Amino acid sequence: MPLAVASVFALGTLAAVAAEPEYALTIYSSAQPGQLNPESLHNYGAALPGYALVRDRRTLRLTKGNGEVRFSDVAKRIDPTTVSFASLTDPQGTRVIEQNYQFDLVDGQKLLQRYIGETVSVDQVQGQNFERIVGKLLSASNGLILMKESGEVLTLNGYTNIQFPSLPGGLITRPTLVWLVAAQQGGDHDAQVSYQTQGMTWWSDYNITLAGSADNCQMDLSSWVTIVNQSGGSFPGTRLKLVAGEVNRAPAAAPQAVGMMMKSARAEVAEADGFQESALFEYHLYSLGRKTDLPNNSTKQLELFPMANQVACQRELVFTAGPGPWHYYGAPVTDQGFGATQTGSVGAYLEFKNETANHLGLALPAGRVRVNQANRQDGSLEFIGEDLIKHTPRNETLRIKLGESFDVVGERKQTNFRVDSNAKWIEESFEISVRNRKPEAATVIAREYLYRWSQWAITSTSGKYQKRDAETIDFPLTIAANGEAKFSYTVRYTW
Repeated sequence: MPLAVASVFALGTLAAVAAEPEYALTIYSSAQPGQLNPESLHNYGAALPGYALVRDRRTLRLTKGNGEVRFSDVAKRIDPTTVSFASLTDPQGTRVIEQNYQFDLVDGQKLLQRYIGETVSVDQVQGQNFERIVGKLLSASNGLILMKESGEVLTLNGYTNIQFPSLPGGLITRPTLVWLVAAQQGGDHDAQVSYQTQGMTWWSDYNITLAGSADNCQMDLSSWVTIVNQSGGSFPGTRLKLVAGEVNRAPAAAPQAVGMMMKSARAEVAEADGFQESALFEYHLYSLGRKTDLPNNSTKQLELFPMANQVACQRELVFTAGPGPWHYYGAPVTDQGFGATQTGSVGAYLEFKNETANHLGLALPAGRVRVNQANRQDGSLEFIGEDLIKHTPRNETLRIKLGESFDVVGERKQTNFRVDSNAKWIEESFEISVRNRKPEAATVIAREYLYRWSQWAITSTSGKYQKRDAETIDFPLTIAANGEAKFSYTVRYTW
């Protein structure tokens, strides 16, 4: 029985029979914050750390019985193993019994190779005129070799145009899915096709405008998402969803997994124009409330959330001069010179709570946070630092490092060291000095890491401290303008 052909897009005389498609995309990103360089995005292509689940709904005309359907409007970087076809008109009586993925796309060199042994016409410049040479193409390597009807053989290293009689079979202009569809009902079918494609990703960027003083810190937070489409397909008027979270993928995708993901993602899109956040399994889903265009080889930026104003924050200066926390060395560090005397640095940090009471309470995808502050002289915004954040759920505290303080400096000095390996103890004393060269007072936390062994006790101190964790203690200091704060302590390690 000959197969009837229904075509979405086909070469030659086959006509399109589908209405305009309705696209819906869910984009998954595995990009780490700050991983992608926006200036060289055109170099990534299939290496973009992410992928998309594409859902394409349109009307297809099917022939009753077995018929071939050619579906050409697919992304170039499609994973054909994830394709799912469903007739919403007759889901029980329509099924795909065979699928082929044709991706031998036409280009000049492939056409030449296909026409070796065939007759072609070549235009060549001869002085001020064009000469058309007709002959059998013998070779297309390092120029053209043609044999004319007379038997004369010509070598052409330069030419302006080649005319082929037709497009040879097997070459196509777009990647094409070819299905053998068994349909109990002929005519127009409301059909949905879904598949995964590489070459798409997204990430978040946050902008903070810092205001107020160190004692009355406030900020405004705006958030944007950047979407990159290098999939080889364009998606006009698409419904867009973004998934934040670490979604595990097997080495090879299975078609059934696509169906499961489709079912999970069929949430109602909110009527609002912006993104609406909702839960999706152990992840978070951000659904855009309006349609948008995602052309191929494009980068689009969309507002993720409306700006959050008057968010309470805390500015913090942290002095550190030690070699860092204890790293499970396997034995106590008995070398007296290890971290004995060091000039420290004072890091500048910004903290804020991601809570509804603090005008936030949002599931914040991982991204880069840039912080600006108004210049006191002319009020213009100036960049003062940036940091990266991980996926941050509601009711968590975010901590952003902005840089190092210019006017607050200090050092730590070892003043005593004793060790008794037989009795299994170390005793060490330090003096810490922190100076504030600002014209106003500064609050600083002097952070000390207890790095020689895991069991320790502070035996004496000239200042109050707070135990931050099992390896760290903090000394809060208030230092007058152009002033200095000093303190000392002794720690005893036992094992």
